[in-house]
Amino acid sequence: MKGDTRIGGLLIDLWEDLQNPDVLWQAGVLALCLLLGWLIGRWLERRLVARGGESAVHAFGRRGLKRIAPPTAMLLLVLAARPLLAQWHHVNLLNLALPLLVSLVAIRAVMFVVRQTFSASAPWLAAFERSFALLAWSVVALHILGVLPELIAALDGVQFALGKSKLSLWQIMQGAGAVLATLLVALWLGGLVEARLMGAQGLDANLRQVLSRVARALLILLAVLIGLPAVGIDLTTLSVFGGALGVGLGFGLQKIAANYVSGFIILLDRSIRLGNLISVGAERGVVKRITTRYTLLRGLTGVEMIVPNEMLVGSVITNETFTDPKVRIGTQVQVAYGTDLERAMAILVEAARAQPRVLADPPPKAFVTAFADSGINLELGFWIGDPEEGSLQVKSDIHLAVWKAFQTAGIEIPFPQREVRLLEK
Repeated sequence: MKGDTRIGGLLIDLWEDLQNPDVLWQAGVLALCLLLGWLIGRWLERRLVARGGESAVHAFGRRGLKRIAPPTAMLLLVLAARPLLAQWHHVNLLNLALPLLVSLVAIRAVMFVVRQTFSASAPWLAAFERSFALLAWSVVALHILGVLPELIAALDGVQFALGKSKLSLWQIMQGAGAVLATLLVALWLGGLVEARLMGAQGLDANLRQVLSRVARALLILLAVLIGLPAVGIDLTTLSVFGGALGVGLGFGLQKIAANYVSGFIILLDRSIRLGNLISVGAERGVVKRITTRYTLLRGLTGVEMIVPNEMLVGSVITNETFTDPKVRIGTQVQVAYGTDLERAMAILVEAARAQPRVLADPPPKAFVTAFADSGINLELGFWIGDPEEGSLQVKSDIHLAVWKAFQTAGIEIPFPQREVRLLEK
């Protein structure tokens, strides 16, 4: 074909073809390829649905085929039809359609992987999709206009010295693109591994999280090790950055590194698990999430606390549900001197037994704790099996029941009294 070396040569050749009625053959073949590609995509999607199953794999396959299969089939059909049609007619219209279809497949594939890896409600997702689509279509436009080779040559001419090696701006951009592509694939595979591990009922929850995080970290490292050499960047040239990173971790990032190491220790030794009610310092709450950097606690008042993992490893932690969720709660009441203590203690025990959250084993018990100035101190001890629900409500219900029973039985709850005597001189 003529004009391949000119700026916009493809567009000029296409314009010349448009003046010739033979262009109808190109338009017809292109339309047929697009229609057949769409039909093939729909057929593959229905074929997968017909196999049945509502598993995550089937749902994943349907979503992938719906977005990627039609443009991929169109691209393959255009690639097959171009050399056949070229024996009798020009194929400039098909040449123009190829980069457009390639960019469409790339955009849909990348966004499918991103949406499967990250939450669909992420605020940055829409901006990333627009930016990536703009970049892809810009590259296609530069290719069609014939400017892309000159731009690549200009970027390749800008070089930087890195140790004994030299890197061009084009190599750096290629490396960034390759690392981004391999990272997306690694994150996607890591998500699939995590989903399979989380569905494994035979493994402990903490162990599943450790294995999923280790698998994702290894996949990311493997992606970087594959992506950079794939575009000709020698990893040994990055040794200076590795040394600087090591110094940074040793000084400025030691707290962050300690939190990550502590996170893996917590996940491996299983001293703290999801759903445990723990107290660290002045904070007390239920463990809702354990990450490699912090642990999320939800207090009984609904307030969420982010606790660095280093604190959970380097300090004393009160885990109220570590081996046994049952906890003992004590409440005190004072009765007047002269009260039938056995009757008062029986009322306390019955008030506790009447509450559905109070366990029957161990049974609630009442004790005489002290002979105070204004009366006799009694303590009621009882056990509950759901401390994460809090103890204020059950204590309030017991106090109200005791108050009503004491009034019915004529038992007095004394209040402090002082006798003042005036001495005459």
